[in-house]
Parts: sequence; structure tokens; C-alpha cells
Amino acid sequence: MDRIAVLIPCYNEEKTIEKVVRDVREALPEAAVYVYDNNSTDRTAELAKEAGAILRREYKQGKGNVIRRMFREIDAECYLMIDGDDTYPLASAREMTDLVLCHNADMVVGDRLSSTYFTENKRLFHNFGNSLMRTGINSLFHTQIKDIMTGYRAFSYEFVKTFPVFSKGFEIETEMTIHAVNYDLQVENVVVEYRDRPSGSESKLNTIPDGIRVIHKMLSLYKNYRPMRFFGLLAAVLLLLAVCFMAPIVGEYAVTGLVPRFPTLITCGFVCMAGILALFAGMILKVIDSKDRKDFEYRLMRVHDRLVSEKKKQEKDGAVK
Repeated sequence: MDRIAVLIPCYNEEKTIEKVVRDVREALPEAAVYVYDNNSTDRTAELAKEAGAILRREYKQGKGNVIRRMFREIDAECYLMIDGDDTYPLASAREMTDLVLCHNADMVVGDRLSSTYFTENKRLFHNFGNSLMRTGINSLFHTQIKDIMTGYRAFSYEFVKTFPVFSKGFEIETEMTIHAVNYDLQVENVVVEYRDRPSGSESKLNTIPDGIRVIHKMLSLYKNYRPMRFFGLLAAVLLLLAVCFMAPIVGEYAVTGLVPRFPTLITCGFVCMAGILALFAGMILKVIDSKDRKDFEYRLMRVHDRLVSEKKKQEKDGAVK
């Protein structure tokens, strides 16, 4: 098991990967540096290996697929994940890993948005999208994460081994953030510098399609992790609509004894039923969610025990040598 493992997912980053690996080795000389090549068509893999990284490959395309492979294969007390595009200086790397190793942080977020991101990044829709996601997730989940979409993060062993990766693409950062918030894991924010990509290096993020996927992921996870709020709000909207359309009919019936609009009345009845069903669905899913939280705590304890056992084994082996 590594003390610190630096994970670098890469796809066509030959312009920058060599420098990133060397910067990591200078900032964290004791760390094992893993570059996962995701079907690059340029010299990314070759240059990473020449720079001293441990090269591995993921053949299913997409950042989420790469991170799933990384988390499955690598065992370390602390993981530092960074993009291979040289947009993150390594000055904060030691602080981020120390928060995991010495202060029990489960996830450390490299916060670009509080430093140079909005002046360095030249794609305006990216700026808007990052601000939108930060506001949306912090409002829906009542948290204070400073940067939702950053690719610069540090993780504990417990986080990595209990995090189920479902995302295939760039929505993976949203999934990681909401997972940590939902299970009340310790999250820290560290302000990091950000610089724009060097000339000749192109972003793999497609603003509109990937932005839609990220928003869909956020709403889907809100439904899964906050079912009572989601379905309670849906029930309230449906019942309010039914009451608004039904009130004039009931009022007229009270005065004349006649029901003038039977189709509207029948429709309102079905909408009321749908609202009641949504409310009960939220209640049932809330119970399931509570059980999942309990099961997660048991999984977390088993993973922690595994980490402690592995560390003791390494200490014993070191003493024997």
C-alpha cells in the first residue's frame, strides 16, 4: 500500500503530461505517480512513462470510467487526483495530502473559484456553469463546497473504497461531491491557483452536452439522496394545482348544487391521487435511504479496519526487515 498515490487521468495531453509528472515528483517526492491513459492517440503514454510515472490504461472512454479503474486498482492511505493539463500548480499539494493524513479529512477540494479561475479561464460558459453548479448543490444539499467541478482533489482510503462510481464522464466530480455530503464525510476546502491551458492544449469538456449531463446528475442524485424533499415538493405542486382548479367547481356546487365541469373535476381527482402517491413514495424511499445510511456506516467501519490491518502488517514487515 502506498502512503500517497497521485492519480492523473489523461486523454491526449502530450503537450503537458511530462511537465505535470515532473512537478508532482518535485512537490511530493515520496508519492507513487500513476498516469491512466484513456485511449490517447498522441504520445501521452510514452511521455508520461519517460517522466517517471507508472503507466496504466483504461480502454472504456470517459473520465468516470478512468476514475473507477483507478479507485479499484490502487491502494493508498491518501490519494491526490489531478488533471494532466497543467492547469493546477502543485504548491497546495502538500497541504491537501496533510489534511487527509493528519487531520482525518475524507475529501479535500482544490478550490479554483476563490482564486484565479474566473480571470484565467477564457470560456465564459464554463465560468457560468461552475457558479451555477456551486449554487445549486450548496442550496439543495445545504453545504458549503467551494468548487464542485474541480479535478484537483485529495481523498482518504475510506472514501475511495466506499465510493460507488456510476458516472462515465465529467459528471463524476458532481457525483463525488454529493456522495461526500450525503454521508456526512469530512470535506475540506483548500484555495488553489488555476492557470489556463497552454497554447496547443485543448479542453475535452463539451460545454453544452456535458453541462446538461452534469445538471441531470445533480437532480438525479438529489432525488436518490433526498427522496422525501424531492417527492414532497412534487406532491405539494400536484395538490396545489388540483386545489386551484377544483376550488371554483366546489364553490359553484355549494351555491347551485350543480357540477358544471365534470372533466375538470375528474382530472383534479386524478392529480390529487398522483400527489398522494408521490408523498407516500417519498416516505417509503426515505425509510430505504435511512437503512442505506446505516449500511454505509458498517461498510465504512469494515474499510477502516482493513486499512488499520494493512498498516500494521506493513509496520511488522518493516520491523522484520
